[in-house]
Amino acid sequence: MIMQADRQCTLELDALPSRIQQVRRIVSAQLRYWHLDPLLDTALLGITELLANVHRHAGADKHCAVELTLVSGRLTVSVLDSDPHLPQVRPSEPMATCGRGLAMVAALSDSWGADPVPGGGKIVWFSLHVEAPAPAPRRRPARRAPAVAVA
Repeated sequence: MIMQADRQCTLELDALPSRIQQVRRIVSAQLRYWHLDPLLDTALLGITELLANVHRHAGADKHCAVELTLVSGRLTVSVLDSDPHLPQVRPSEPMATCGRGLAMVAALSDSWGADPVPGGGKIVWFSLHVEAPAPAPRRRPARRAPAVAVA
């Protein structure tokens, strides 16, 4: 299910590998619609990591919601699931092949966090600063070639 307000988009899904790719495509389209193309790679990497964590750690209930909110020059990406265990960043090990997702999210985002949800579950989020678009270059009037008198 997709719900959208002015600058908010929410997707509900089961965090399964096949669905994660679909969410990436939907989020990519939404960010392009909001003209946030420079944030695509970072936002998609963060969403992928958070959904992979739901898939790996949330137990049998993989149902979750992804919410994108654009307010005051900041994009916030949130993933809500029913697992009450708050994630923790693991110490970085150079040769580790897994367990570095939250460390990457923390490194790539401006801020991130995890909060318990009343009634159970948690929300894990990260935010990215939105750069103001560069102003369009001013166009100078075209110069006219000097008139040439023909005799």
